[in-house]
Amino acid sequence: MAADESVCVVDFEPYLKRGLEATWYDYYSNGAGEGQTHRDNVKAFLRYRLRPRYLRDVSNRVTRTSILGLDIEFPVGVSPTATHGVIHGDGEKATARAAASAGTVMVLSLYSSKSLEDVAASVPEDTLLFMQLNILRSRVKTEEIIKRVDATGRYKALVVTIDQPVYGRKRAQPLNALLYAKHTQVPNILNHPGETWCDSNSIDPACTWDDIKWLQGVTSLPIILKGILTAESAKMAASLGAAGILVSNHGGRQLDGVAATIDSLSEVVEAVKGSNVEVYLDGGVRKGTDVLKALAMGARAVFIGRPALWGLAYNGEAGVRKVLDILKDEFSLAMALAGCSSVAEITPDLVKASPYGSL
Repeated sequence: MAADESVCVVDFEPYLKRGLEATWYDYYSNGAGEGQTHRDNVKAFLRYRLRPRYLRDVSNRVTRTSILGLDIEFPVGVSPTATHGVIHGDGEKATARAAASAGTVMVLSLYSSKSLEDVAASVPEDTLLFMQLNILRSRVKTEEIIKRVDATGRYKALVVTIDQPVYGRKRAQPLNALLYAKHTQVPNILNHPGETWCDSNSIDPACTWDDIKWLQGVTSLPIILKGILTAESAKMAASLGAAGILVSNHGGRQLDGVAATIDSLSEVVEAVKGSNVEVYLDGGVRKGTDVLKALAMGARAVFIGRPALWGLAYNGEAGVRKVLDILKDEFSLAMALAGCSSVAEITPDLVKASPYGSL
């Protein structure tokens, strides 16, 4: 496909496959187990239908909104995904610059190939950056990372992944943690040459809700919990003072067979109704109408993971920016056709479950 023929987000996926050896492509592209959840994340959006309102003035649309009181130009951010440097030499710097130029937020992965300091220094000071965190076996190491985040003064929230007590197993992808560690740089964790993150620095499977309380004593940054799919966990998060919930199933890469994120969204939104907890979604977002549906169902914003990587493989910073621009344009068009001139006009009555499922 010629570059000028890439007209929608999924058009960019082949560039990732062309640019990577098969093992790495499988690492980024496949889900855990049989891939049921990974596939369903995309297909589940088809289970919902829009209920447009006509004869409304949509000659000017405002896509701007805010996250945690911080303005973004449109409600699509970039989810944390690991080791962008495998895909493009500029790695997360390119992705962050694209998000900055698009006026939206990027969540930097703990397992980024560029350090959190270097990424922050590579973008304008008004760029909205969040930092993703796993709680490691070493609380000392975890606290050191948080102190580095705080010291930059550039990251406005911690996005704490809670759905990964152990690593999910991907049948189609033989890359194990040890091989991954040998072939990638993860400077947010490693401090010394030859140091490996596979042992004391790996994710702690003994984490509990008490560790979220501990984090609140370590940093004053707002905490967003990533990986919540149920009302029970959402209520617990709210009771502990979480600022936000990112409804996520890790792109289908952890527990196969859990619900698609769009199917879980309403349950989570209802559970924290009346609180100050903001709810976001990632997983399966490929079109502007996906964004519209998620917002109508209560998400304040959505995040994209794989599509950003596809854009990075296509043309670095410019490729990620193009993916974001397409989603913004499609979202604005969907707003107009649905009768919404602002994000505030996207309300629950705009969407309904289809009696025909995803057919």
